[in-house]
Amino acid sequence: MELSPLQPVNENMLLNKKKNEDGKKRLSVERIYQKKTQLEHILLRPDTYIGSVELVTQQMWVYDEDVGINYREVTFVPGLYKIFDEILVNAADNKQRDPKMSCIRVTMMRNNLISIWNNGKGIPVVEHKVEKMYVPALIFGQLLTSSNYDDDEKKVTGGRNGYGAKLCNIFSTKFTVETASREYKKMFKQTWMDNMGRAGDMELKPFSGEDYTCITFQPDLSKFKMQSLDKDIVALMVRRAYDIAGSTKDVKVFLNGNRLPVKGFRSYVDMYLKDKVDETGNALKVVHEQVNPRWEVCLTMSEKGFQQISFVNSIATSKGGRHVDYVADQIVSKLVDVVKKKNKGGVAVKADQVKNHMWIFGNAVIENPTFDSQTKENMTLQAKSFGSTCQLSEKFIKAAIGCGIVESILNWVKFKAQIQLNKKCSAVKHNRIKGIPKLDDANDAGSRNSAECTLILTEGDSAKTLAVSGLGVVGRDKYGVFPLRGKILNVREASHKQIMENAEINNIIKIVGLQYKKNYEDEDSLKTLRYGKIMIMTDQDQDGSHIKGLLINFIHHNWPSLLRHRFLEEFITPIVKVSKNKQEIAFYSLPEFEEWKSTNPNHKKWKVKYYKGLGTSTSKEAKEYFANMKRHRIQFKYSGPEDDAAISLAFSKKQVDDRKEWLTNFMEDRRQRKLLGLPEDYLYGQTTMYLTYNDFINKELILFSNSDNERSIPSMVDGLKPGQRKVLFTCFKRNDKREVKVAQLAGSVAEMSSYHHGEMSLMMTIINLAQNFVGSNNLNLLQPIGQFGTRLHGGKDSASPRYIFTMLSPLARLLFPSKDDHTLRFLYDDNQRVEPEWYIPIIPMVLINGAEGIGTGWSCKIPNFDVREVVNNIRRLLDGEEPLPMLPSYKNYKGTIEELASNQYVINGEVAILNSTTIEITELPIRTWTQTYKEQVLEPMLNGTEKTPPLITDYREYHTDTTVKFVIKMTEEKLAEAERVGLHKVFKLQTSLTCNSMVLFDHVGCLKKYDTVLDILRDFFELRLKYYGLRKEWLLGMLGAESSKLNNQARFILEKIDGKIVIENKPKKELIKVLIQRGYDSDPVKAWKEAQQKVPEEEENEENEESESESTSPAAESGPTFNYLLDMPLWYLTKEKKDELCKQRDEKEQELNTLKKKTPSDLWKEDLAAFVEELEVVEAKEKQDEQVGLPGKGVKAKGKKAQISEVLPSPVGKRVIPQVTMEMRAEAEKKIRRKIKSENVEGTPAEDGAEPGLRQRLEKRQKREPGTRAKKQTTLPFKPIKKAQKQNPWSDSESDMSSNESNFDVPPREKEPRIAATKAKFTADLDSDDDFSGLDEKDEDEDFFPLDDTPPKTKMPPKNTKKALKPQKSSTSVDLESDGKDSVPASPGASAADVPAETEPSKPSSKQTVGVKRTITKGQSLTSTAGTKKRAVPKETKSDSALNAHVSKKPAPAKAKNSRKRMPSSSDSSDSEFEKAISKGATSKKLKGEERDFHVDLDDTVAPRAKSGRARKPIKYLEESDDDLF
Repeated sequence: MELSPLQPVNENMLLNKKKNEDGKKRLSVERIYQKKTQLEHILLRPDTYIGSVELVTQQMWVYDEDVGINYREVTFVPGLYKIFDEILVNAADNKQRDPKMSCIRVTMMRNNLISIWNNGKGIPVVEHKVEKMYVPALIFGQLLTSSNYDDDEKKVTGGRNGYGAKLCNIFSTKFTVETASREYKKMFKQTWMDNMGRAGDMELKPFSGEDYTCITFQPDLSKFKMQSLDKDIVALMVRRAYDIAGSTKDVKVFLNGNRLPVKGFRSYVDMYLKDKVDETGNALKVVHEQVNPRWEVCLTMSEKGFQQISFVNSIATSKGGRHVDYVADQIVSKLVDVVKKKNKGGVAVKADQVKNHMWIFGNAVIENPTFDSQTKENMTLQAKSFGSTCQLSEKFIKAAIGCGIVESILNWVKFKAQIQLNKKCSAVKHNRIKGIPKLDDANDAGSRNSAECTLILTEGDSAKTLAVSGLGVVGRDKYGVFPLRGKILNVREASHKQIMENAEINNIIKIVGLQYKKNYEDEDSLKTLRYGKIMIMTDQDQDGSHIKGLLINFIHHNWPSLLRHRFLEEFITPIVKVSKNKQEIAFYSLPEFEEWKSTNPNHKKWKVKYYKGLGTSTSKEAKEYFANMKRHRIQFKYSGPEDDAAISLAFSKKQVDDRKEWLTNFMEDRRQRKLLGLPEDYLYGQTTMYLTYNDFINKELILFSNSDNERSIPSMVDGLKPGQRKVLFTCFKRNDKREVKVAQLAGSVAEMSSYHHGEMSLMMTIINLAQNFVGSNNLNLLQPIGQFGTRLHGGKDSASPRYIFTMLSPLARLLFPSKDDHTLRFLYDDNQRVEPEWYIPIIPMVLINGAEGIGTGWSCKIPNFDVREVVNNIRRLLDGEEPLPMLPSYKNYKGTIEELASNQYVINGEVAILNSTTIEITELPIRTWTQTYKEQVLEPMLNGTEKTPPLITDYREYHTDTTVKFVIKMTEEKLAEAERVGLHKVFKLQTSLTCNSMVLFDHVGCLKKYDTVLDILRDFFELRLKYYGLRKEWLLGMLGAESSKLNNQARFILEKIDGKIVIENKPKKELIKVLIQRGYDSDPVKAWKEAQQKVPEEEENEENEESESESTSPAAESGPTFNYLLDMPLWYLTKEKKDELCKQRDEKEQELNTLKKKTPSDLWKEDLAAFVEELEVVEAKEKQDEQVGLPGKGVKAKGKKAQISEVLPSPVGKRVIPQVTMEMRAEAEKKIRRKIKSENVEGTPAEDGAEPGLRQRLEKRQKREPGTRAKKQTTLPFKPIKKAQKQNPWSDSESDMSSNESNFDVPPREKEPRIAATKAKFTADLDSDDDFSGLDEKDEDEDFFPLDDTPPKTKMPPKNTKKALKPQKSSTSVDLESDGKDSVPASPGASAADVPAETEPSKPSSKQTVGVKRTITKGQSLTSTAGTKKRAVPKETKSDSALNAHVSKKPAPAKAKNSRKRMPSSSDSSDSEFEKAISKGATSKKLKGEERDFHVDLDDTVAPRAKSGRARKPIKYLEESDDDLF
């Protein structure tokens, strides 16, 4: 560059400087942008290839001479560890190439020289034709050379990228390869030095020995900033030698000349677990499985989070990878299910948390594995590309569940739960606490004087008001009050979530200052509490006792040590007070009051006041109670381990069986006391100061448990629960001739029968008693006037109780004759005469309408049976014959019910094929409600689900409120496949019904389990016949007294007319003297009644005017009573009246003589005849009412006919006969065995282990006649579907179903001839049970609705109670109605049974398949018409022998033949895709229920009653009747 002459010299200098800088810039560019060879790059950036070359300190598994394999902190260079590993893995890879390889030798010399030798196939010693060099030199001395580049070849070696051994060569100062190939008969040896920078001369020698390869190298320790192989790196390398020994099968590994003591993967795993123990100090259990040649897995419990030791093709994948996840996920999914079952309601457990307790060892051989880096610590290949599968066996999973992992998880869950619970507690005592509504805290609570404070827990706000009133006497400094909202939680069986979310429990803990898991053994620990005592103040009734028990259970379960300090006490109030003048006596238990009455003849002169609850007491009385605190304060005293055992007995779920024993002993003891005339035991006497927990549980709380059973389980005698009995009692007493609103009747029941529970529940009971749709009652005792619910919604669609009316059915008084009322024992409540202990109907109503309920320790479930079959069996018994077996039966049900196995029945709906693409369904299984079926079965089939494609293309509905008709369209192919699988199965038209818990209260109030329905019938027959005898005695006495009275009156009138007696102007005393002298009797009727020692108030009120005047006249009070003569009007002296009186006398005498000639059996037959006659009239009227409501009424005949046929089964359809396969029967037998086993485990001791004493107490001798099958309580898993004649067995409250199954006679489809033996089946819908409807509403009234779905397994109830039967009323009334001996005709609505043919063209043979009794009509047509009914009558009227013939066939054999598939569950489905689709998704939720075919949930079973405005799931008393209550 030229410079201007004008530029100064210094500028020139600057230019020179700039020239120099430009030169430097040009040099630095070349320096910055450089090209390196692959070898230079590896040496410059080693971490990319072998990992870090810096020292790293971390926890790793190593092998130390003194301790073996252990996990400790080591300092090592990952890169050095990696190059050693590459050579070692190459040696192990050779086993895959040469299965004959059997040995690997690893030698580590003091001069940092390492040698790895194997006797596998040598490297080919031959020149590579392309690269012009020998293969060993090529693969060990040239980068990116490998035998693993062909990805189309499935390789199972560790090498992949072509670096491997070369990396070891590059990072070694000396690297020697020696290999011999027998195939090429040469031995090759070459050494590289200076980081593979210089290669030595190659040695080739002839060779004829065995192949081998030996790699010897001296790591360049300077690259790793090391001077020698230290202890830590050697420990790692030695562990890797052990790894190879464990993961490479059939290869002996030698280290420094010594063979490693590893015999396989299993023994290798033991090296890790040596000296390791679980939480209980036992050695860890290892589960091992050689899944297949490529997969080997071991599993044990981990205490340090998830751990894994895994190998892929001998590579140690220290970070795991997808192969580990593949195995772990299988195990986790199974363990999660197990943990959830065992941890119901506990802290939610996620899959990762389960995984954290697992330690997996895995050794896998995987094709072409991929890794996330050259270090190969994490295998990334997707499972689908593994080239093999690892499906762990059931045996492995079962062992995994038992190896301690589940227990470890559950312990962790408890720990976690405890942490959460502790957050609810405060470790610091506070003087004031906030945020607890309605708490009236003691002023000294939380202060220095807190130990002297008492917290009063009251039953509700009204009781709190009473307590606060009383505190005016004792002051507020030492007493706090907190009201409980009902019953608190049974914490012993509650889930963690329930406890965490239960405000009541958390409030009590906060108020008292309790801390979970704290031991309050010593007095000092009590000072940390805000209150030193808890006083329980509840009503003196059984529910109050239950609340006390639950509080005791709460404290005992969490802080048992508090009970030893007398921490709990109760405040008792009088249950009865009697007063006279200014004297007053309080009684704290009813037995004490009864005892006082028996010792005080003048007790009637005392005024009696009953206190049903704390709310009955006034504020003044409250102050009196607290003023005498010593009398009302009862301390609970701990008496030892027996107290702990008693509390657990009452509340532990695990002691269901013991609870049965407990209650059984109680009932037996109470029965004996009654028989011996001993008073009941009671706790609270005038001097009671304290109470042991054992006494409280066994003498007070047991009364609640027993009352729970009494409210939930019906009586064998009348088939009613107390709530239902109260309704019937009120209806009889009101004797309404006109209909009454349900809501009004409920109020009347509460008033007249002392009903102490919610009126809504009572209204539901009334509605259930009146329901008569298919699947409800076979005989409704009340009439449904209005919308009481239909089969469309299972009764849920009933109108509000304010809008519907009812009244007694005309059959009610024929079933429960008033003539028997005098023989019944009426109960008293609040000194008011209420319903009897039980009514005594003329037929066992428990069989007619079925029964169900769940109490404490026991549950009951009995299906419905046909009225006429039951009547005919009673007639057989009256004639001295054996009763015939009966099948369940539901009124107006058109499907069939067949026996599947002992005590198991299959219920079949009806389906017919119209053409190759169309079918029609005209009946659903019992308690599968129409709307539910549509939503849960047909809709998923139409629209498909996530897992299953649609099965049908369309469906149409033609039902009425009483009939069912779906016309379904499908493709021809799918219909053909459905036929092959079975249309009943595909469309969920089969359900099963099991009868294994027929538990009822017998006539003396003891629970008894019946094995068969005929046992119930025989027990009833025995008792009822005895009561006919009592009725006759009573009637004879009454008629005799009335006859004598009329005779005296007639003689008196005649003698007066004849002038033999003069009464004018004479003193009364003289008249009486004259009457006595002339032989006149003192009032015979009154004398007779007095002799009976019971003149019920009602009888007195109902007596005629004459007797009323007598009873109130002064003369009646003492001496002979002749008012019945002297009070006769003068006009009795007229000729007309005299003749009438004489006629009445003669008629009464004739009536008496007639009665004397009759036997109790004659009286019973007369009642049965009158009942059957009226039944025919009622059913005829129901049928007529249906016809009136037929569609098209009032329209032209043509239109009407068209509409009728629209809802009737198509006459061209081919009826499909349900099939019962051998597999179904076998499955049924299995279910029975499983049921029995579960019963033994859960509630009833196995027979071999059961105490004979209990069984004898519970079980009455049961006669079993040949041919009858024992029935067990069934848990119907479904809601009953409709049945022709029978009603739902589960709902005690269900009423007689209207005989109208449809509004018109439906022409039955033509079927193959039915054999008498084929019975119409009555089925309980298996599917429908849970699946189809939540009939929880039924549960509203315990008395009426079943409380639970799980029927407890029950021991047989107490022994025969024949002794205790003594009627307390001595006479019985005679029914003078006609006596009919003929068998009752089959019920009109008998369901048609199906028989043989698979599909038969159905013709409208309306009257052809008669619904003979259920037993007889197994083969009735689907839709029995009115004609059918007529026909049935004649059949029934046949002689007994003819009938027997019919029935006998039906029983077992017929059932077996006709039995249908139990349910549409997938059990019988074939393997075809179609079948799978059906079994999986055809009906979403339904399927689940179906699989439990033989279990029907009690709640679900019963048709829910519609409720006004509010849907309630749980029945009112659910909590009380639940087994786990205790």
